[in-house]
Amino acid sequence: MSHLLRRHAPITDKAWEEIDDEARDRLKPALAARKLVDFEGPLGWEYSATNLGRVQAIEGEHVTGVHALQRRVLPLVELRAPFTVSRDELRDIDRGAVDADFESLDAAAQRLAVAENQAVFHGMAASGVEGVCQATTHPTIELNGDGYDRYPTHVARAVEMLLSAGIEGPYGLAVSPEGYTGVIETTERGGYPLLDHLKKIVGGPLVWAPGVTGAVVVSLRGGDFLFECGQDISVGYDSHDAEVVNLYLEESFSFRVATPEAAVALVP
Repeated sequence: MSHLLRRHAPITDKAWEEIDDEARDRLKPALAARKLVDFEGPLGWEYSATNLGRVQAIEGEHVTGVHALQRRVLPLVELRAPFTVSRDELRDIDRGAVDADFESLDAAAQRLAVAENQAVFHGMAASGVEGVCQATTHPTIELNGDGYDRYPTHVARAVEMLLSAGIEGPYGLAVSPEGYTGVIETTERGGYPLLDHLKKIVGGPLVWAPGVTGAVVVSLRGGDFLFECGQDISVGYDSHDAEVVNLYLEESFSFRVATPEAAVALVP
């Protein structure tokens, strides 16, 4: 039996399919980190830690003449975002309704995506996860407050920093929702879209990234940012009553920066 306990939920196969499709559709555009870092997995719910390939000495000798070392690992983080679905809506789905109310699920998907993006780009200190913006060895670039006209200058400077450090492209650009809106609404002199200009500078995608503060330029050459997935995002069952079914979105992962020089943070 799966730990998600889906078989215990008063939900038909058809309704489960609708719920899974809705979750997938809502999560896909918001999981920005996965579009810019190396993704490995899923490795399973029981997978608990990432091997760091390093050891630390254990003080003292348990047996005289024998020295002990302990392997270092990075434990996986589990994220869970609860939501509810009305039992009336589930019955309507079984009747053939195609406009089910998944407002609670949509909100949970957004929260989970924000939490994952924040962990990757800004870290999760209590879990030992260091984010891209924390790990980078480059000085931050300040996004001044004179609109979005100078974004190409800032992004080009970030790319120059990466090239000077010997970090090859192409590069990707993760931008906060506010910044993304500003970019797509801006045209440069001559009517050229700012979005297209930025894509040409980095040579890769410009990604809408809820949970990111400012923007981040990262190398897409591979091997620099490692996301290890235990259980990929799945819907599980918690409980139910006569009115609603209590469900949740859940995942487990670790993240580590192998090359701190491979990213530049652009801060407000």
